Amino acid sequence: MTSHDQDKYGRIAPMLAALEALVKCESPTEDLKACNDVVKLASDIATRILGIPAQIRDVNGRPVFWWGAEQPEIVLLAHLDTVWPHGSFTPIWSVEGDVARGPGIFDMKAGFIQALFALKGITGSVALVATTDEETGSDTSKEFIKDLSRKAKAVLVFEAAVDGKVKTGRKGTSNYKINVHGRAAHAGLEPEKGVNTTVEIAHVILKLAALENTEHGTTVVPTLLHSGNTANTVPDHAVLDVDARSFLQADLVRVDKAIRELQNENPEARIEIQGGLNRPPLELKSTEELYKRAEKVAQSLGMVLGHAAVGGASDGNFAAEAGAKVLDGLGAVGSGAHALTEWISVKALQERSDFTHAFIKELLND
Repeated sequence: MTSHDQDKYGRIAPMLAALEALVKCESPTEDLKACNDVVKLASDIATRILGIPAQIRDVNGRPVFWWGAEQPEIVLLAHLDTVWPHGSFTPIWSVEGDVARGPGIFDMKAGFIQALFALKGITGSVALVATTDEETGSDTSKEFIKDLSRKAKAVLVFEAAVDGKVKTGRKGTSNYKINVHGRAAHAGLEPEKGVNTTVEIAHVILKLAALENTEHGTTVVPTLLHSGNTANTVPDHAVLDVDARSFLQADLVRVDKAIRELQNENPEARIEIQGGLNRPPLELKSTEELYKRAEKVAQSLGMVLGHAAVGGASDGNFAAEAGAKVLDGLGAVGSGAHALTEWISVKALQERSDFTHAFIKELLND
């Protein structure tokens, strides 16, 4: 950031400079070296801004950023990995007026920076923790997150806001891979001797569609599909990925049972189910108390938060499963998660960080 930019953005300039460095340090989840690099950079930024370095912990072979108390009552939860492969977002950084763009800026590096700066001057039992495998389901960190949350009075999640609103509800998620095994044959000479897995997987897809429930926002979405190897051969293997989500845990359990009981139309075909329940829903009973307190703090600062329930899941789901009081969506204001349109409001960086600072102080006063 140039001296001109520092003059232009004033008080926000240090936050914007830290965010620029973090965004330019690309950190796709699958690249372990890149994730180590971004956590090291985040620790360096924390040392400069807060005067105390962060710890870099190893959790099941992946780096985790940890700044603050060893047994925190207030947990600020974030992640530093992104969905973007190296070089896939061009330009990697840009700022025009109130709009800043870059890979992972909205989801969720701006939220991390807001949380970090909010800790300036804060003393007490609080910690900022950022993982590096959230975008792929938090397989290595979810038990760590649940253990951390189980001991906390409040878990504040710095995923991005939705139209400026915090998130008081999230769907739970399940993921499946369905393999159908059949028998190959010549598609022209003797197709009747084959067992066609494209036909079989088509029946499966129709059965999956019938499992949806609009009342509870339950979706069962076939996503990736592959069947067969050549255009003139009856396909003998089909693979289907399925994304299931719901606001109601009981509905996820219902869908899970139905998927595991799927049967082929052709008894000569064989079906194999992999995967299952991942994140449970984040329900209002886990978020309502903190939201009401947050709204009062926001009003004292002349802000209106508002709240919403969304289809995407986060590590806040795991925190709620562990029994913690949770509030999500405390991060960036903007839009375009996982899209080339990803952007954040520069002005909101300081506003949201100031609110977070006041909210943490309120929670620590209990």
